[in-house]
Formats: sequence, C-alpha cells, structure tokens
Amino acid sequence: MESMKTFDVVALLEDIPQHSLRRGQVGTIVEPLAPGVFEVEFSDNEGRTYATLALRSDQLMILHHDMAEVA
Repeated sequence: MESMKTFDVVALLEDIPQHSLRRGQVGTIVEPLAPGVFEVEFSDNEGRTYATLALRSDQLMILHHDMAEVA
C-alpha cells in the first residue's frame, strides 16, 4: 500500500455521517497524528474549511492528478 503524507489529496472510502461526510468526498492530509492516522481537511470550492478530523489510512484513498505522480 502506498504511504500517505502531508498534502496528499485523498478521498473518503466510507460515509462519516456524524460529520456530514460521504464516501468519495475529497480532502487534504494536513498532519500525521500517529502511525496510520492523519488529520484531513475538507474544504469547499472557495477554500473554506467545512470539516477537519482524524482519519485512519484505511478510510482513505490517495488521488492522483496525472500519470507522473503514479510512476
């Protein structure tokens, strides 16, 4: 499995209804908190944060914007 790091863009793999977040929503890792646990920030199209929470790596998938990032 690919290791996650600060500023990786990630998508949720599951709903988190208590925070009104749904599977597929996109966020950014802003800080590693513990092994396999990251603080992820979710922002709107204007850059306003609407949720920040600690998530496990198994709740997230790293997103890639171009092929150079995958290689």
